Amino acid sequence: MKSPLFQNFTRAEWQQLHQNGPSVYTIERLSDLVSLNDRLSQKDVKEVYGPLVDYIDMVYQNQVRLLKEKRAFLVSKEPVRKTLPPFIIGICGSVAVGKSTTARVLTQLLEQFYPDLTINYMTTDGFLYPNAELERRNLMSRKGFPESYNMQLLLDFIKQVKVSDEPVQYPVYSHYIYDIVKDEYELIQNPDILIIEGINVLQLPQNQEIYVSDFFDLSIYVDAKQELIRQWYIERFDMLMDLAQQEPDNYYHEMSKWPRNQAHEYARKVWREVNLVNLNEHILPTRDRADVVIHKTTNYYVDKIAVRKY
Repeated sequence: MKSPLFQNFTRAEWQQLHQNGPSVYTIERLSDLVSLNDRLSQKDVKEVYGPLVDYIDMVYQNQVRLLKEKRAFLVSKEPVRKTLPPFIIGICGSVAVGKSTTARVLTQLLEQFYPDLTINYMTTDGFLYPNAELERRNLMSRKGFPESYNMQLLLDFIKQVKVSDEPVQYPVYSHYIYDIVKDEYELIQNPDILIIEGINVLQLPQNQEIYVSDFFDLSIYVDAKQELIRQWYIERFDMLMDLAQQEPDNYYHEMSKWPRNQAHEYARKVWREVNLVNLNEHILPTRDRADVVIHKTTNYYVDKIAVRKY
C-alpha cells in the first residue's frame, strides 16, 4: 500500500516477525476451513497467520492490561460486567476475496494460542434484511449494499456484547436459501475474543452517530486487485452452480439448469452492477481504516501485509 499510514512488509519480511521466537502453527483438517474456491496451505498458516497471531496477542494483552487498570482507577457506582468486555476483531473485504477463510483460520489459531479463552466467530450476514423486506423496500438488487442491512440491529447487538455478561442472540442467514432463517438465532455467550466478518464492518453509514467499527479492538482488511476478485467470483459462482444441480431446495437450483454461458452472463452482470459498484463505493474506501491489510495475488497467495503505524 502506498498510504503513509501503513508500514509495508513483503511476505518474506513478515514471516520473520515473532514476539518470543518463531511459533509453530499447524491446523488439522485445514481444508474444512477453506471457503469455496479459496486456497490455503500449512505454509500460509505458518508464514502469514503465525506472525499475525503474535501481533494480535500483543494488541490483546495491552488491551486487557488497560481495561484492568481503568477498572482499578475508575471506581464505579454503577454495576459493571463481571468479566472484561470481549476483544473484538473485525474482518472486511470484497465478496469472493477469502474473508471467511481468514476468519476461520484465525479462530482456530487463537483457540490454540489461548486454550483457556473462549473464541467466537460470526458473520454480519444475519443482519441483512429478510428478502421479503428487501422486496418491500425495492432493495433486492442492492443486497449487500449498506442500505440492505439492519445496521441499528447490528449496532444494538454489538453494544450488548460489549457491555453485558448475558448471552446475546442474532439472526441466522442461510446461503443455501439466500435468506434469513425465520425464528432461528445464534448466541454469543460472553467470549473473550469475538471475530466478526463481513463486507460492511468498516463502513460509515450516513446519519449514524456511532459505527460498528467503534467497537472493534483490531480490524483486518483482505485485499486483492479487482480483476482477480472478479475471476474468483466467477469461479466460485461456477462451483455454486455445480453444487446446486444436486440440491432441489437450493436457491440457485433452477439457475443451475441454465446453459452455462447464460449463467456466466448473469454472474458477470451481477459482478458489474452489484459487487463491483459496492466494492468501489463502499468497501474499498474503508481499507485505510483497517489496522492490518492482507494482500492476495494470483491463486489467493498472500504476497504483502500492511500494518497501521499508529
